[in-house]
Amino acid sequence: MAPRSLATGTISFGLVSIPVRLYAATQPAASVSFNLLHAKDGARLRQQYVCSKDGEKVERDDMVKGYEFAKDRYVTFSADELKALEELATQTIDIAEFVPAAEVDPVYFDRAYHLGPDRGGAKAYRLLAEALARSGKAALARYAARGKQYLVLIRPSSGRLVMQQLYYADEVRTPEEVPVDDAELKEPEIQLALKLIEQTASDAFHPERYEDSVKKRTLEAIERKVQGQEIQVAAPAEPQGQVIDLMEALKASLDATGRAPTAPSAAREEVPEAAGDRKAPRRARRDAEARPARATSKK
Repeated sequence: MAPRSLATGTISFGLVSIPVRLYAATQPAASVSFNLLHAKDGARLRQQYVCSKDGEKVERDDMVKGYEFAKDRYVTFSADELKALEELATQTIDIAEFVPAAEVDPVYFDRAYHLGPDRGGAKAYRLLAEALARSGKAALARYAARGKQYLVLIRPSSGRLVMQQLYYADEVRTPEEVPVDDAELKEPEIQLALKLIEQTASDAFHPERYEDSVKKRTLEAIERKVQGQEIQVAAPAEPQGQVIDLMEALKASLDATGRAPTAPSAAREEVPEAAGDRKAPRRARRDAEARPARATSKK
């Protein structure tokens, strides 16, 4: 069954207008949610607002919205004043510029919507999707809806368009704000890490290979509860010892793939120059030649 569109809009750039429909790209409602109940009788709980000053219960008609500009000091706004501040919902997706798609950091990504052509817009829609795909560009645009102005990115995906809602720059923290201690990296460590990445890499993105195991476990537990069964709570797993040696941890990770060298000498042979030993391959060859000779002499 075809998904139901959430809204309509018009992509506008230059003199070109493309009527489109917006569709939800994700299904957050698919997650498992629980209600708060009274433990005594199992009835649903209702939320109430209580004044922090006198403890009086406050009804919605007695509520106003306020902005805290200093500690415990507020300026209040009426519903009409807030309404006047809202952006007029034009439903126009106004393209401001085209940017390299690969240059947009995914940390800016918020909610995503699929775009589909509305009546009469199929050709222009496909033209924009094809042009963006060939150029490697994405369209940065403004979109006014629900009283707000959104910064969005229109990008191609499998011959179609996706509208990615973005955070504004002042809503995103820069990586430089995160403290990172200095640490010296050794070339053998880097080479082993690269090998681990190569051995566990895929040629394409396949999200269908993964599932939410917690959600699956929860749904199974709910079904058992509905059937009147008891749930056995398993004991928590014992914590594993922490591996301090980075090289040993990398080698162990490579061994776990089933394709990695098991002997430490084999790992050194992979990166002889990085390990500072250019003679290692020659020694390895001499050892390999000597071993058959010793075996023959025993016979």
